Amino acid sequence: MKKKGNKDPIQPVSGTKVPRFAGPSTFARLPELRDVESCDVAIVGIPFDAGTSYRPGARFGPQSIRQASRHLRTNYHPNYDVEPFKVQQVADAGDITCNPFNIEEAIKQIETGAEELLNKVGGIISLGGDHTIAFPLLKAVNKINNGPVALVHFDAHLDTWDTYFGAPYTHGTPFRRAREENLFLDDASMHIGIRGPLYSREDLKNDESFGFKIIHCEIMSIHFQSN
Repeated sequence: MKKKGNKDPIQPVSGTKVPRFAGPSTFARLPELRDVESCDVAIVGIPFDAGTSYRPGARFGPQSIRQASRHLRTNYHPNYDVEPFKVQQVADAGDITCNPFNIEEAIKQIETGAEELLNKVGGIISLGGDHTIAFPLLKAVNKINNGPVALVHFDAHLDTWDTYFGAPYTHGTPFRRAREENLFLDDASMHIGIRGPLYSREDLKNDESFGFKIIHCEIMSIHFQSN
């Protein structure tokens, strides 16, 4: 379903014609993938959070993001002077089904679902899911790309730890597993926004050995004292 011909893209439903509380429940009220002849970018939900070690809830992310996106005025971006949905066809591909009780099966489902989608469209943007999903997504991209890719990771944490409670597939380990399978380029990948304490100095040493560069985010605290 990759782009063909010169047909104008089907755009989101306008809030000036259909109230935002009505109409399609797709991201930004875009058309569904099945309703377009070709697609440059597909939005896909990954409702999975069985890999989190603290607070679950990311499984509800895709639908929550879609609902919040009803508020977007999506036709024109004044800062960049661009109408993004007029220059490319974007569509909502629904969700990839993930087994909530079996992490390894869910990882395979995500990889397969993403690979199948990438064979139909120009690219994907995924919604929701804890950080475990980065591993199967990288596996799918590698298959389509026929090799490792440059990885830019925006996060507060490295996500290159080995295991949590002996579990190898968690939201804190995806890029360790990815390194073991050579899924990203070790001379063209980085973390951006890393901040806060780590478990030990070895965390940074291990991360550097995987090829990551780090752009830290220093947080300044201002304390106000009343007299």
